Amino acid sequence: MAIIQIPSEYGLVLAACVSTFFVGAWHGGRVGGFRKAAKIPYPYEYASYEQVQTASPQSKAAMLAFNSAQRAHQNFNENHVTALGAMLISGLRYPVAAAVLGAVWSANRVVYAVGYTRSGEDGGKGRYYGALWMIAHYAMVLMSGKAAYDLIMA
Repeated sequence: MAIIQIPSEYGLVLAACVSTFFVGAWHGGRVGGFRKAAKIPYPYEYASYEQVQTASPQSKAAMLAFNSAQRAHQNFNENHVTALGAMLISGLRYPVAAAVLGAVWSANRVVYAVGYTRSGEDGGKGRYYGALWMIAHYAMVLMSGKAAYDLIMA
């Protein structure tokens, strides 16, 4: 049976995890602001294709920005759980690397969201500026697999 010891640097991992909570709250607040500007009432998740196509240029831009902000938020939510899990697991074995990758993940989720909403009329291509989150994400997943393997083999 392996004994898990929490490394002294594990607080850095927890700080990186906490940063993701702030990014998630920021996403939610941001979507609310874009929703209000686009005049899309609840419970509608997006402005429909028909709404966007028939809107005035100003309303169209607001609707595309809202749709992009909403999609960036949903993409964050889709990836948040695995990022947190991978950070916490890989941090047991590689705490500094996990904390750095977690911070990179959080920062680039912000860059991704801002880029996405600023390029709604271009299909959200600005999100690629924050694509480094994906590399950090997969690195943490691989590191967590290695950490689990090491515990199994111990």
